[in-house]
Order: sequence, then structure tokens, then C-alpha cells
Amino acid sequence: MTTERARSRVWNTKKLRATVTPGRSIASGPSLDVLDGLTCGPGVDALPARAARHAPHRVAIRAGGSEWTYGELDARVTRCAAGLRELLPDLGSVVAVPAVADPAFPTALYGTSRSGNISVVLNPLWREDGLAHALRTSRAQLAVVTPQMYRVLCDIRFHLPYLDTVVLTHPTDDAPGVPVLGDLAPRTPTPPAAPRVLPDAVACVMFTSGTTGASKAVMLTHRDLTVNAAQTAFAHQLDGRSVTLNCLPTYHLMHLNSSVCALAKQVLHPGGDPAGSVQAAVDNGVTHYYSLPVRLAQLAMAQAGADRRKPVPTLRAILSGGSALPVGRADELARRFRVPVVQGYGLAETSPLSLCDPLDAPRKGSCGVPLPGTECRIVHPDTREVRPLGETGEVELRGPQLMKGYLDAEPLAPDAWFATGDVGRMDGEGRLYLVDRIKDVFKCDNFLVSPTEVEAVLRIHPAVDDCVVVGREDPLRGALACALVETGDPDVAAEDVAAFVNGRVPYYQRLWRVEIVDRIPRSATGKVQRLDLRDRVARWTLPARPPENSTEGEG
Repeated sequence: MTTERARSRVWNTKKLRATVTPGRSIASGPSLDVLDGLTCGPGVDALPARAARHAPHRVAIRAGGSEWTYGELDARVTRCAAGLRELLPDLGSVVAVPAVADPAFPTALYGTSRSGNISVVLNPLWREDGLAHALRTSRAQLAVVTPQMYRVLCDIRFHLPYLDTVVLTHPTDDAPGVPVLGDLAPRTPTPPAAPRVLPDAVACVMFTSGTTGASKAVMLTHRDLTVNAAQTAFAHQLDGRSVTLNCLPTYHLMHLNSSVCALAKQVLHPGGDPAGSVQAAVDNGVTHYYSLPVRLAQLAMAQAGADRRKPVPTLRAILSGGSALPVGRADELARRFRVPVVQGYGLAETSPLSLCDPLDAPRKGSCGVPLPGTECRIVHPDTREVRPLGETGEVELRGPQLMKGYLDAEPLAPDAWFATGDVGRMDGEGRLYLVDRIKDVFKCDNFLVSPTEVEAVLRIHPAVDDCVVVGREDPLRGALACALVETGDPDVAAEDVAAFVNGRVPYYQRLWRVEIVDRIPRSATGKVQRLDLRDRVARWTLPARPPENSTEGEG
């Protein structure tokens, strides 16, 4: 049976479902056997090589009106690898590659693997501090950068003692003599053979989002990445007929690997214009629309007044990740596009995807069930005892996609459970529902306050377009809830918004101050920078009492 026929058979007969230990919040995904040959290896660069063997003429990537087939992509990877071997003769060198929405990213990423070296993924939107932290922490010896990143790099190069060589993704007039990725090629007619790769060797270093502190360097092996590519392709029901639209400012490693694993076509659309993304989806016959919650919320609002025809006839699903998509926005998108809106859950430490809502039966507010071979459980954050079904606690994960460990730290033990730092609960079907980050939850009068719960009440207000709640430290009560709010109504008063919420929540969740802002500060991937916001809110002057339209209650 061919790989494509096997994949079709598996997806038509097996659903992504979890099994749950009775009475305890432990859920297990199906056995890895259901992937039935989707994994390949041992190196992550085997993904494009396999795709080139099976479908050399199929379009792999479309970006900016240009296309690259799988055969062309794999040839670029081989040429890049040979060039890197000459620049870095010692195997196991560290190569930084930018996750730019361009074929330069897969070329550099897979080329680094094929050359026997380790890649470090850089966010192309980072400024001086972020770029310096990643390059210095990873001890990168060669960095592939965009022209924009090169200008930033010039200002910090003196502080990067390990960095010897810089390669540009595209030529630029202000960097004469700097080599360009597309020109890398062996100077000898017979380049050296690709080195043998061990599945459990480190393939890639990813950095955590750093929303609650300094970013950590996560070591992912070849096995981690190739297994997670197959897990994701299975969960998202990707195959050779799929066309994915990546409406993202950067190129996400998960979307790249899973699409290449499935032999799917990827359309890169880094711009955030909702109308433009819908038109791109129509023009390309897109089946899977990937984006961030902040962009999907904008898409939902932009489509609210459109006619009732299905905007993208070929579309099968809208998939959200990175942070929680508000349920109301997900409902609007599902009604407008007439497809399921699916939430997943993962972290850099899990390569990244760990759970995903089934495309055929998504559940409101859920981020899904464990992927094949993956286990999820809920534990008490202090005692680490497994919590009963329905009760909240810290989410722990275990599976074949779990990282090797953090750079410069002890590696994880085999079959170790990873504490995610997220608070959630599990239902009887093995679905996970996230409540908040442990570091984001705070106490007021010894009551736990979940910012997400208060934000849900804020979004009920008709004038609130977006919001974020953080705790401001208080010497007597622990912390007091404060909020930043986006609104399209210039006449709405901050005190009225606070009073609206305070009449609907327990006293310890009341908002002591609301500030109307033009835009909620977020990272390039749409995540709220709560650490910075807590510093900002700490400088606010609070009233003697919170705005209210009800009595104080207990306390």
C-alpha cells in the first residue's frame, strides 16, 4: 500500500479521540500506530527528501506570486547543505535561521540539518535585545538573516563573540560582500555526502515566547520534530490534496513540517489584512486556514456584515493557536465561513503541538484531546497529585514530541512528565480546557483570581473589542485586578466599563481601574506581554474604592 493510500485509509477509519482513566484527569491519545508510515527519518531534512521522491512536481510553497515544487525545494536544501559544509567544516555547529514567511526559511532549516549542524530558529521581528539573547545563548557560529535583521545585527555584532559568519536571505545594497543564501553552493564538483544523523540528536533550538520572563532555549531532537510533523498532519487531516493558508507574520515550524510531511501545498500570507487573506484563500483553493487569535478576531469582525454565501468554498477548517481564541469570535467565524473553528494546544517544549480539537467535532472553549502517543494529566500545583475529572490544576504532558531539555540544563528523564505552567481541567472525553497561566493567576484576599475569567466578562460589554486583565500588587490584599481595554466607541468611559464588570463578578475579581488604549500591547505572534503590563500597571494610582454598581459584599 502506498503512503498516500495508507494515510487516506487511516483518516477514514480512525478518529482522534482520547481515552481517560476513570475518575482521574489523565487522558491518552491513540497509539502512534495510527500514523501508519507518516513518520520518516532519521533527520528532519528527510521530510523534504521524502516529499521530493513521492511528489517532485507538486507545488510545495507559494509566496508572493512565486511557486516552488517539492523537487525544487529539496534541490535548494541539498545545495544549501553543501555550501554550509564548506563554511562550517566541523559537524554539530550552530546555525541561526530566520522564521521569515519565505522559502528561505525551509531552505536554511532543512539545509542546516542536512549539513550535520544544529539550527536555531530566530523570530525575524526581534529587535536588538531579542536577537542578541538568542544568538548569545545558543552560541550561534553562523546566522542567516534578512536584510532588516542584518541592520539590527550590525549594532550588536560586537557583543556576539561566537558569531563568525553572516549569510543574507536576500541581497541588499548596504551589505556588499556578504554571502546570500541562494548563492550557497559547493565549490567542488562532488560535494561531501550528507552525514549520518541520529534520531535522538538535537536538531533544532527553539526559544519560548518569554511572556512571563526571559526566553528559554529549548532543545528539540530529529525524532521530536518528525514525529510531531506526523502527529499534526494526522490531527489536522492534511494530505496531498490539502492547501494551507498561513496567515501569520512569520513561518511557524509546525506548519512547515506538518505540510511537508503530508505533501500538502502551503500558501504564505504574512499580511494581516482580513479581506486580502480571504481573497488569497479563494484564489488558491485553500482547505486549511491557519492564523493567530488576534487576526482571527479581526477577521470575524470584518466578515460580520458580509453576504451569507460561504466566503471560501474549498475551506474545511479554520485553525487557531498561540493563545486562546475567545469563544464568541470562534462562533462568529464558524457561522460566517460554515466550517469548524479548531483550537490546539502546545508549547515550544513539545515541538510544539500536543492536543487538538477533532475537526469533525470541535467543542466550544476546548483545546482538544491528546495527539497520538501523547498523554495529558491535571495535577495539584503544590502536591503534584492527580486531580479528579472536572477539577482544575496544572497541566502536565508526556509524549514522543517532548523536548530533550533546556540548553545548559539537565536533560529530561525518559518518560518524564512536563509541567506546562498552565492551569486547566479535563472532561470525561479527554478534552482539555485551559483556565490561565499559573504565573498570571493572582490572589486577592486569598481568593484565586483568573484574569481570563474577568476578561470573559469584559468582552460581554458591547463597546469592548479587546482587553487584558493583570493583577497590581497590594500590600494588604495581595493583588487587585486592573485592565487595559480597546474600544471602537470614543464616548465610552473607563469607569463605566469597570462598573459594568464589577456588577457581574465576585468582589475579589472587581476591576479597580480600567485604562482605554488604542491597542493592547502584544508580541509579533499576538501574545499579550503580561510581564511588561504588570510593570505598567504597578505605576497606576488606584481609587479608594473600585467603580461599582453594586454593594461591596463580603470582605
